[in-house]
Amino acid sequence: MLWGMVLLSAVMMSVPFLVPHTGLLALFGLVPLLCMERVATMLEKKRVWMYHYSTFVLWNAFTTFWVCNATIGGGIFAVLANSLQMSLVFGLFRLSRKKFSGTLPYIFLMVTWIAWERFYFDAEISWPWLVLGNSFARTTWAIQWYEITGALGGSLWVWMCNLSVFGLLVSISDGSIWTWNRKAKTAAAIGMSVLFIAPVAASTVIGNRYKDSMSDSEESLEVLIIQPNIDPYNKFQAMTQAQQNGILLSMAEKELKPRKGDTTAAPLLVLAPETFTNDIDCGNISGSRSWQGFTSFLKDYPGVNLLFGASSHEFFQSEEAPSHTARRFGKGNWYESHNSALITDGTARTEIYHKSKLVVGVEHTPYPRIFCPIDDMLGGVMGRCIGQDEVSLLNVKDEETVIPVGCAVCYESVYGEYYTEYVRKGAKAMTIITNDAWWGDTPGYRQHLSYASLRAIETRRAIARCANTGISAIISPSGKILQPTPWWEQAVIKGQIPLRDDITFYVSHGDITGRVCTFVFILLLLALLVRLKK
Repeated sequence: MLWGMVLLSAVMMSVPFLVPHTGLLALFGLVPLLCMERVATMLEKKRVWMYHYSTFVLWNAFTTFWVCNATIGGGIFAVLANSLQMSLVFGLFRLSRKKFSGTLPYIFLMVTWIAWERFYFDAEISWPWLVLGNSFARTTWAIQWYEITGALGGSLWVWMCNLSVFGLLVSISDGSIWTWNRKAKTAAAIGMSVLFIAPVAASTVIGNRYKDSMSDSEESLEVLIIQPNIDPYNKFQAMTQAQQNGILLSMAEKELKPRKGDTTAAPLLVLAPETFTNDIDCGNISGSRSWQGFTSFLKDYPGVNLLFGASSHEFFQSEEAPSHTARRFGKGNWYESHNSALITDGTARTEIYHKSKLVVGVEHTPYPRIFCPIDDMLGGVMGRCIGQDEVSLLNVKDEETVIPVGCAVCYESVYGEYYTEYVRKGAKAMTIITNDAWWGDTPGYRQHLSYASLRAIETRRAIARCANTGISAIISPSGKILQPTPWWEQAVIKGQIPLRDDITFYVSHGDITGRVCTFVFILLLLALLVRLKK
């Protein structure tokens, strides 16, 4: 019976991440886990950690198994390590059950979980893919209020609903519900109804303001999104960088022909995917053959800006390593790596932004003072990209117009509060460039796309999303995915994205839900420590 509840909870929590429009299932998905813990405690079972750890392992494996397509070792580590952290949170809850009574341990579980999720966004080793609030990424009609709370507001909703249903089941099982008077039963029924219905009703009211959210602004930016469909595992074996550049420019040329030489046309932004080129020297950008080819091509198209991703480098000469992340090439020569986004036009104006939220292991070596020397001994198997200290914007320009846009590079679109920094800096629209082809035709790239919908709702900024191969799309401020491209096909999207300068509550105030839960967690943890000491 206990293992059945383990499996049921893992399946119920996985379905919202795998099947569209099933996010509301998460409001009940943790109930079997809570029931398992209660039954195991009543039966005085030993090693209960095996049950809750297995629940989290299955949930992580069902939803993020696709990471193994890019790195088997990294995928297994992500599943086991993320599950371990979830299990530690649950284990702390079980400890609190020995010292706290009534509903307090369950409140402690809820705030501890959300405090951990918030911490995870800023941790050196960070993988917040399965934040509970992300369960609704493909059920966006129900969470338009994320513009106020952000995704952790969804996590709070998940826990409150699960705990209320669990509390009702406990009351039925122990017979206490039959001793309640009519007023108590009525209050409980109204409370649960409000808890489940009110957020959806609020979402409907808020969402009505954005029904036609792609035409609610007089100002807009024309975008051309190029999906070149290049196999990342065979990127430089099958063709040269010049051949890849040729594919990109030929696809763009077909759509730009009517604008050729037109100096009166409004600005247009052409998007190319993440890490499209690998020949950018940050100290000598104009020396890049890709950059030279792009700027030469754009001379015939006034007002057209090209934003593209690049694996860029900075070079140093020094007897000693200039940093822990620097790699040596030859005597006294070192280089640092970046995952960058650049924007340029026919005037050769160029701006650059370095991705800061980096994928652990693949791009980023955590705690470099400790792990970089170890990585050197292993032959340099980990990525060592470094990012910027803070977010910066890229500007779409012509002779008369300047439009500030943000560019989240791939993994950065998973981090809600970090993403708001682009808007606080003044971004009127957002772009996301990514290369999701590493994972193959799995749920991974679809999940990644859906998280962009959450960012659109939180900031109310339209997004032009360019993927190397599926799914590129335009995303409205209400989170609606428009003109999605197919997987593993070349594709071009033309469209308009509205320009906005309004600020949502979440953008201006940040993650209040996470901060409040963290504060309550600290208070309860201190109380628990005092009781343990006594």
